[in-house]
Amino acid sequence: METVLEQQRRAHEAIERLENLAASLLLDVPRTYRDRLNLHHRVATLADTSVTTAASLLDLYDDADGQRVADLTRMSGDSALTDFYGRLRDVKDFHRRNPGLELEPMELEFMSPDAAAEQEARLDTMFTGEESAGRFLDLHAVFEMYLNLLDTADKEAPKPSYLKYLNEFHQLDLVPMAAKSADYKRYVTDLLQYLQSFIRRALPLYDIQSTESAHDADFAARWAARQLPATWTAFLTEDAHPDQFCAVCLKQFMKRAVYDRHLKEKRHRKAEAAAVAGAPRSDAEVAAARTAWETEWRDLARAESLVAYLTAHVMHDVVDATRENVECKQTLTESELAARALELETRDVRVGGGGDKSHEDGDSGDGGDDSDDEDADDDKIYNPLKLPMGWDGKPIPYWLWKLHGLGVEYPCEICGNYVYMGRKAFERHFQEWRHVQGMKALGIPNGKQMQEITKIQDAESLWAKIQAQKANVGFRAELDEEFEDEDGNVMSRKVYEDLLRQGLL
Repeated sequence: METVLEQQRRAHEAIERLENLAASLLLDVPRTYRDRLNLHHRVATLADTSVTTAASLLDLYDDADGQRVADLTRMSGDSALTDFYGRLRDVKDFHRRNPGLELEPMELEFMSPDAAAEQEARLDTMFTGEESAGRFLDLHAVFEMYLNLLDTADKEAPKPSYLKYLNEFHQLDLVPMAAKSADYKRYVTDLLQYLQSFIRRALPLYDIQSTESAHDADFAARWAARQLPATWTAFLTEDAHPDQFCAVCLKQFMKRAVYDRHLKEKRHRKAEAAAVAGAPRSDAEVAAARTAWETEWRDLARAESLVAYLTAHVMHDVVDATRENVECKQTLTESELAARALELETRDVRVGGGGDKSHEDGDSGDGGDDSDDEDADDDKIYNPLKLPMGWDGKPIPYWLWKLHGLGVEYPCEICGNYVYMGRKAFERHFQEWRHVQGMKALGIPNGKQMQEITKIQDAESLWAKIQAQKANVGFRAELDEEFEDEDGNVMSRKVYEDLLRQGLL
């Protein structure tokens, strides 16, 4: 059996070898984005293993069971030599029983040759196709939840496009308090969980826990001082005033008039009479109920604030890249999109400072800093009109933007008032899943006759007209029967009889 000191020594050695291996990996300069992401995930795995080993090492130093002190006493007492030779005998007996035992070198314990291939395979299943290995966000699931919330609030309101949603999804403080229902809380929770998951997958070396801790400390101070967005400040100081909390029913009321009406209700009076007859609620119980209610809303406010904080301080560049990617998909053809995806996969990345850039460019010396400044200037794209990005990563020409009509909105009521930007996207959407599902819900086949129909009333009227025309169509002898004269001319029965009466046949 190993002593505690040996376990501690082995843990110290493992931590040191993990640190050395992580440092050697970080010295490599990956050429592509995917290589860099694989490298960062391997380093993050080593860091997690090091943290776990350090935690177990601290437990050994705490010596809760006293085994470490016992080992030190045994090794330093009168029986030290006896204990030493006893352990030496155990070692010799072990090797005598296992003469051909092959041991893996310690240096290779954390350097498996299959580690890179295994990480590459995990990377393929870690991201969705829309996320493109962590380059872009995939908010379609939460976007659908957002549209359902809008349908619940007002079915007649126009639905925003996915591109517009990317500009506004983090502005949760603008949502009125009346709309923050249980479904809204689930939506905010799912949105925050997705952002946290994306950061851990796309930025494995980023310390998200420290960021959240700093945010929580700042949010706690602002919550205590009621220095929150206007909607939350008005809600806490006016709508949800402590004087409007019913101590009998343990329920908070948002409006004073509603609270006064509640006091006159039969149910409240019955509960109040029961409390007087029995044991009335203590002040501690009332305070605990009020605190629990406030904590529930505090968690929602914290989630909203954290979504805005992560978007502004951690994922700002990713959101911009996602917006540009969505715009590109609206303007590029299928072959151009495939070429752009290939270009993203094979594009070189620049890691670190000027040394890494000069390594990739083949330059060195003082000129490297000047080239870095020039590259930084080239990366800044002037786009005041917010034009979509082309396949080369630059804004498309304004004349091309006008030619495609990308600034023209095409709403479709059948798609739930979804707005399509540009004629091309509008024409293509008639065969897409959203329009097909809308037509299926109306019970109307999505055929060519229904092209360009966006209003529900127009679609139902046209379908009723088509059905009426089919019902009226039948066999009519005077028009459907055909006759032939002596010269072989074919005509309807009505024309034949008219010509026959006139003596022309």
